[in-house]
Amino acid sequence: MVSKAATIDEYLAALDPEPRAELERIRALVTSLVPDAVESMSYGMPTLSYLGRALVYFTASKKHLSFYPSSWAIEELQDRLTPYKTTAHAVQFTLQVPLPDELIADLVHVHVREIEAGRQ
Repeated sequence: MVSKAATIDEYLAALDPEPRAELERIRALVTSLVPDAVESMSYGMPTLSYLGRALVYFTASKKHLSFYPSSWAIEELQDRLTPYKTTAHAVQFTLQVPLPDELIADLVHVHVREIEAGRQ
């Protein structure tokens, strides 16, 4: 939606207040879970990386928000993602049905585990 942003702050600043607040919540949660996460923009999306690898991406579009934790995390926790539309790499959600903190944390922990194990 805001593909020209050079930083996560620029990306978020261009959003309407409601989706901005939701993505800021996700950003804060992930950085509290993985304090060594490094922020950047990659593929036009806010990105948090860990040990030199993308850990999560998060985006806003007109009709939904997306959280990209890794295909491994989505596959492992698929039974808990049934309220949401998923793709191989993303979980789509809305402001009306947001991702709970506990689910985000579990998705992030799965991906951290896989990164630390050297999974490609």
